[in-house]
Amino acid sequence: MYVNFKMLPQAVVTAQLDSKQAVLERVAEVFGSVYDVDPAVALEGLEERERLGSTGFGRGIALPHARHPDVRRPVVVLLRLESPVEFQAADGMPVDLVFGLLSPENAGATHLHALAAISRLARDEGMHQSLIDAPNSEALYALLSNVLEQDAA
Repeated sequence: MYVNFKMLPQAVVTAQLDSKQAVLERVAEVFGSVYDVDPAVALEGLEERERLGSTGFGRGIALPHARHPDVRRPVVVLLRLESPVEFQAADGMPVDLVFGLLSPENAGATHLHALAAISRLARDEGMHQSLIDAPNSEALYALLSNVLEQDAA
């Protein structure tokens, strides 16, 4: 699996949030602090996409995504929620893993490839369970960076 996005250790966060809106706001904040983008623009894009339909795709995972004028390549954040949050997911299950994705405004197929890569990663049963079982943010990042390094090799 080719992974064509950037993820930094600080972009993996464990959080206690109580609503879908709070999740989107936190994702935008993390994008702002880690990737130096305007979090208000990120939030606006995430909310706009969410209005088209929930990005909760099942098994406790959501993938809110948008395009942003300040990113040059797709960037990702991961929130692991301490308690599941209702996200209007396709399977009706609340969400506890949230992969946020921002892509350049003109990313075209690159955005779709990044979405597909994250989806494949999250749908892998072994990886999914490992992400759920990881004891902290550092362990989560280590799991993901191992996948990224294998794909780069």
